[in-house]
Amino acid sequence: MVPTSYYLILSAVLFTIGVVGMLIRRNVLIIFMSVEMMLNAVNLTFAALALHFLDLNGQIFVLMAMVVAAAEVAVGLAIVMTVVKNKDTTNIEDVNLLKG
Repeated sequence: MVPTSYYLILSAVLFTIGVVGMLIRRNVLIIFMSVEMMLNAVNLTFAALALHFLDLNGQIFVLMAMVVAAAEVAVGLAIVMTVVKNKDTTNIEDVNLLKG
C-alpha cells in the first residue's frame, strides 16, 4: 500500500507546477490548463485524505468538484473561443476586452 504522504507530495508538486504555469505563461489556454492542474491536485489531496481517514466525504467532494470543473471548462473554452474569434490571439496581454 502506498503511504498517504506520497499522494500529498505528488499533489503539492502538481499544484506548484500549476501555479508556476499560471504565473509564467501568457497563453490563455495554458493558463486554463494550469488552473485545471491545480484543481486536480486539490482533488488528489481530498481523495488521499478520504482514503487515509476512511471517510467518504472527501470522495463526494471530489466528485462534486469534478462536475463543477467540467462546467467551468465548457464556459471557459467558450469564452476563449469568442476572444480568439474577435482578437485572433490567445495572448492574455493582447486581450483587453473588459477595459472601458
